[in-house]
Amino acid sequence: MQNLLGLQKLLSIPKDIVITSHRNPDGDAIGSSLALSHYLRAHGHTTYVMTPSEYPDFLEWMPGAGEILVHDIEPEDCDEKIKRADIIFCLDYNALDRIDKMGETIASTDCTRVMIDHHLYPDEFCDHMMSDITASSTCEMVFDFIEMCQDKPMIDKTMAEAMYTGILTDTGSFKYATTPKLFRIVAQLKEIGVDDDKLQDLIFNALSEKSLRILGHCLANRMEILPEFKTGIIWLTKEDYEDFDIKRGETEGIVNYLLKIKGIKVAAFIHEQPKITKMSLRSKGDFSVQEIATKYFKGGGHKNASGGASFIGLGGTIRKFKNLLPEYKEQLDAL
Repeated sequence: MQNLLGLQKLLSIPKDIVITSHRNPDGDAIGSSLALSHYLRAHGHTTYVMTPSEYPDFLEWMPGAGEILVHDIEPEDCDEKIKRADIIFCLDYNALDRIDKMGETIASTDCTRVMIDHHLYPDEFCDHMMSDITASSTCEMVFDFIEMCQDKPMIDKTMAEAMYTGILTDTGSFKYATTPKLFRIVAQLKEIGVDDDKLQDLIFNALSEKSLRILGHCLANRMEILPEFKTGIIWLTKEDYEDFDIKRGETEGIVNYLLKIKGIKVAAFIHEQPKITKMSLRSKGDFSVQEIATKYFKGGGHKNASGGASFIGLGGTIRKFKNLLPEYKEQLDAL
């Protein structure tokens, strides 16, 4: 963290603080934001957690989730609080274009900005930056931040559950990006009182009947396996979204089912939206889908979990993705 002492001095007096995270917030975005909010409120600060779009339903159990402000729904209120803030925290994103119009408002402020993030290639738009691409999650980094502030004894069960949620979801239940340090942190969260059986149930056993039917449709009718490239693709059309009345968050995790197939090392979930085609990419081992997302689909993320988008339609996007796989065949054959 650049100039931690300066930031601690700022935080020594109660402030109005806005905590922001990226569009389509996931467990790490919401977990890190709420954990930091609870911590700062314990120090007497006034905090507002803010995201560009709504969070998925499976996170609604989290204490404080009901107070999250959504810029898509309340743009004027959000912009007013951003302009009034003394400090803005930017969690789980490293560029203002990740938060859409909210980023334009933040860019126009002259308050102190703080980034806590674990993605590659951060933009330098903050006064204080905590960037660690080796971290499993931003929640792991929030734990580190609290520890750096010498406040680890302040971490209560509510903060611990929020951090554990982000770690659990961003590591795919400890399948990706794990380190000995991470497990030491998780052990401490357990000692504070986290009931991991309960959290696993709340997070992963919260599907609606409709979500399960969408998954069935994807696996039965929208899946293609390319064994020569150790790759699987699932796609959804605009008509699928209409037929199933698919809402935000109801396709969460579908891409991961492809990696359950023996021999599959790369997974792509490509879905057609009204004006854009989006994609989620996952991989196993030392194959970087982050490179594909950045180089070809105006996206980014992590080595084994990234996303992107295109404006050439669903069919064009699928063809483009398939056509670039031969470029990576030698790498895939080595896996």
